[in-house]
Amino acid sequence: MAILLKNASVFDGETFLNGHMVEIADGKIVRLISGSDQFDQNAYDQVIDLEGQVLAPGFVDVQVNGGGGIMFNDQRNVEGLTEIVRGHRQYGSTTLMPTLITDSFEVMCEAADAIGTAIKAGVPGVRGVHFEGPYLSLKRRGVHAPEFLRQVDADAFDLFTRGDLGKVIVTVAPECVPKDFIANLSEKGVHVCAGHSAATYEQVGEALDVGLRGFTHLFNAMPPLANREPSVVGAGLDDPNSWCGLIVDGYHLHFASARIVVRAKKQGKIMLVSDAMATVGAKEKHFNLYGETIHAVDGRCALEDGTLAGSDLDMMRAVELTHKELGVELGEALRMAALYPAEFLQLDDQIGRITPGFDADLVAFGKDDMKVTQTWIKGEGEAH
Repeated sequence: MAILLKNASVFDGETFLNGHMVEIADGKIVRLISGSDQFDQNAYDQVIDLEGQVLAPGFVDVQVNGGGGIMFNDQRNVEGLTEIVRGHRQYGSTTLMPTLITDSFEVMCEAADAIGTAIKAGVPGVRGVHFEGPYLSLKRRGVHAPEFLRQVDADAFDLFTRGDLGKVIVTVAPECVPKDFIANLSEKGVHVCAGHSAATYEQVGEALDVGLRGFTHLFNAMPPLANREPSVVGAGLDDPNSWCGLIVDGYHLHFASARIVVRAKKQGKIMLVSDAMATVGAKEKHFNLYGETIHAVDGRCALEDGTLAGSDLDMMRAVELTHKELGVELGEALRMAALYPAEFLQLDDQIGRITPGFDADLVAFGKDDMKVTQTWIKGEGEAH
């Protein structure tokens, strides 16, 4: 089906294009049409007037623990993944990396089976999986259950590289795993990130040398940056080749700290992430994790004792806060939510831009209220 999207402020991933239209067919971007180009509006099966809204590449969220009332740890099947996608899609996310929090190896295998089945079935939005743990620091575990933290499982490498999982992210504490584990995973195309770690700057540097690719929710669950020990934070900011995930919700990171990160880290290497829990896109604002009830109040997810437990953040809100609270130009905030994570995942030849030949993964939202009105995943549209 041929679709024409007209009367939009088109952000193509690099710049805003006024007076342009976007043609979609067979799930792909066919072309961008300027006001001077010749075209026949009657040739399209569907013409959608976006009435001046912003049309941008769909958001790419590499850390999604849950959504739509579902936690991936609890519902490890295609139905659960479908609900998680539905919960986030209404806020502009068109590519998700469902994230399994530290759990047993059996649960990890079941999660992998669910991802493999979902990808084979073509569940919209699911392009891989993120294993956050269980090879993490006990000192910096956050809400990850201590009984599941452990040394590398004998079959972990085979699980992470089994071949049917799409893109794979594995978050580890570099000081808790052998360097050759990181190196071997990296050689197989797994995106290894540092997180929930008490590593020194030197330990992280050694991991970067053998293939460490990113940092999971920078500043959170890691020692602070200090004058004599830069630690994980300093290593992440200092390294020009790695990517840093950032939770811009005002709770995980003070806005002033986030502004410093934006200034310090090389442009193009910061990814907005939601770290979302089940409450995003759900009516119920509480859920269970490891048998404990977590409440989301005013966008903050926490245990009864106040410990942060993921977030109630969606990607459209992350873009809005990055733009309005951090003072980041809107186009750059949109790149941080789409192009840069696509580059991290090595999917930037398919998504993250509005350009001919790319997947038609798009989001339309209001210029002023920044509310999502429509999304497209591989050309299939949905109103919100």
